[in-house]
Amino acid sequence: MMNRIIAVIVFTLISFGTLTAKEGMWLPQLLKSLNESEMQSMGLKLSAEDIYSVNNSSLKDAVISFGGFCTGEMISDQGLILTNHHCGYGKIQSHSSVENDYLTNGYWANNHSEELKNPGLTATFIIRIEDVTDEILNSISADLTKEEREKAIKAAIDSTAKLATEGTHYDAVIKPFYYGNEYYMFITETFKDVRLVGAPPSSIGKFGGDTDNWMWPRHTGDFSLFRIYADKDNKPAEYSEDNVPFKPRHHFPISLNGIKKGDFTMVYGFPGRTQEYLTSYAIQQIKEVINPRRIDIREKALEVMDKHMDASDEVRIKYASKYASIANYWKKWLGENRGLEKANAIESKKEQEDLFVKATAGKPKYDNLMNEFEKRYTAIEDYEQARSYFIEIPYRKVEAIGLASAFRDLVKSEEPTEEQLEKLKKRIEAHFKDYDYATDMELAQVLFKKYQTELPEQFVPKSLKSNQSKLDSYVKEMYDESLFTKRKDIEDFIADYSAKDAKKIEKDPIFQLTLAFWDIYKDQISPEYGRLSDEIDSLSKIYVAALREFVPGRYYPDANSTLRLAYGKVDNYEPRDAVNYEFYTTTEGIIEKYDPGSDDFDLPDNLIQLIENEDYGQYADENGHMPVCFTASNHTTGGNSGSPVINANGELIGLNFDRNWEGTMSDITYDINQCRNISVDVRYVLFIVDKFAGATHLIEEMTLVKNTAEEKKGE
Repeated sequence: MMNRIIAVIVFTLISFGTLTAKEGMWLPQLLKSLNESEMQSMGLKLSAEDIYSVNNSSLKDAVISFGGFCTGEMISDQGLILTNHHCGYGKIQSHSSVENDYLTNGYWANNHSEELKNPGLTATFIIRIEDVTDEILNSISADLTKEEREKAIKAAIDSTAKLATEGTHYDAVIKPFYYGNEYYMFITETFKDVRLVGAPPSSIGKFGGDTDNWMWPRHTGDFSLFRIYADKDNKPAEYSEDNVPFKPRHHFPISLNGIKKGDFTMVYGFPGRTQEYLTSYAIQQIKEVINPRRIDIREKALEVMDKHMDASDEVRIKYASKYASIANYWKKWLGENRGLEKANAIESKKEQEDLFVKATAGKPKYDNLMNEFEKRYTAIEDYEQARSYFIEIPYRKVEAIGLASAFRDLVKSEEPTEEQLEKLKKRIEAHFKDYDYATDMELAQVLFKKYQTELPEQFVPKSLKSNQSKLDSYVKEMYDESLFTKRKDIEDFIADYSAKDAKKIEKDPIFQLTLAFWDIYKDQISPEYGRLSDEIDSLSKIYVAALREFVPGRYYPDANSTLRLAYGKVDNYEPRDAVNYEFYTTTEGIIEKYDPGSDDFDLPDNLIQLIENEDYGQYADENGHMPVCFTASNHTTGGNSGSPVINANGELIGLNFDRNWEGTMSDITYDINQCRNISVDVRYVLFIVDKFAGATHLIEEMTLVKNTAEEKKGE
């Protein structure tokens, strides 16, 4: 009987081998044992040591975590960073005004003195990665309660990290993998003086806008340039005029040789979060319950913002970054659901679960595991919905509530500290810099209606329930009366604040509603959601460990914002019947999409002229065309934005910025036939920097590689 079970498992793995062999986001220090041979058979000309090394310069030394939310890469020996336009968008926006609209017009520093500082922006390198599973888990007794176990693990993490970095300027981050079955430590070096060097106008950097987001074909020059500055010893330092450009341990040479279908590619970066080991119950809940509701909330928010941004340039600039952030995942969730349907993901997971049940038959520990999963997902559904609504509406979309939330600790303080007050003053300044009263009020009116009518009654604040029939006037009255919607009033109030003034805040109508939201979340939503989530995670830890033990295969850990390498090939794909997309686009497509009446498809006049004159310089392909974007089968997710796309020689060929719409479900399940990462061709980046912006001084910093025809022929 057992032999038959193993035969079924092996047959299934062979059948799906082409789907699983090249998926994954792999830990770079394990490439030698797990991936090197396969990568080289696909065309890689480097060794695993060339990609990740502790003792020698390697590709990892040119990859940074950009701000903790994107990836960037070093492209010169003077600290020059290449990342996405949408990764730098918030900083570009922070330097913009109606008078100096860098979002619309772009920005290019002519020299180091013109590079713009960005308080709070960081660039983090990985120094080394270590498996510390034994250090974290070996001393943890099996008899501990959940709370005792978590406390003991945290203590072990803290002591291990402290020991690893004592006497250095490095930091250590230790994270769980495979639901806590393993732990890895990342020794990091973080630079805090990161300056804006250049950015194309949004008509290039965001060409296609929300219309093309998550779509293919793309023609987006999604890039921006920053620079790391260090002290005179090349060490991290706070911003200072005395700082000098950083000299990295490695920077990427940039290939001008182009790409062809089937070329080996790697994406090196910091993918944010995936959930590849979810059960069919989880995927069904995401597809049929969670995503549709989140999509609808964001759709309503975007409609309100659209209306106000169209009516005012000032509002457009203030809300540009917020709008892009909301629209990004709204469209992603739409594509994710479509991809899950196309990949038949729920049924595929059920097949994997059947394999698991057969492989663990006769082992009591696993007999009822899948039934336990089903019970927990049924129980958590209402709390999942309530949590989503809280996060999506009062916590993130209604900004007056967000500002009022920042005052909760102040009201509780017997005597406010100077630090508290200064922090709130900065929060107020940042809030009102990009705030519009009318937009925020209408967002509250529209979204609170959803909150009061679509959630179970116990999760809705009493004031929303009692004002259901006159919600718009109730919200308007709140906004008219509140401190938190008027900049001067709240600034004057906080300037002379003392403990006795807490009563005024407590009586504020927006503050009262804020407390009601938070009380419901803390008392009714979070505890039960947390309890059930913990139980699901505990089941998942058992499930994933058993999969790895009893079902043959290579299992990569879920993404968790740590350094990973994905690899695949340049490739086209077929999203629908009779539709076959080529793997590349050119500037011809930019002109085809050009629409001067459209925010998404307008173009600068000088770019049109360059394209019409075919004035591409050394960046054109061998046929005289100017490549713009390309697709490949690398497994990517959020956080991979800005990641270097690297060829078989370790040279930069592109800049990852998106996935195809049908492939956004790769966060949950990967299908090599429909999942594609989308990158801007590095030759288009150089063309824009050089020919469009005239920033030739930046090109001169870079290491460009171009083989002759004879050299190519001999490869």
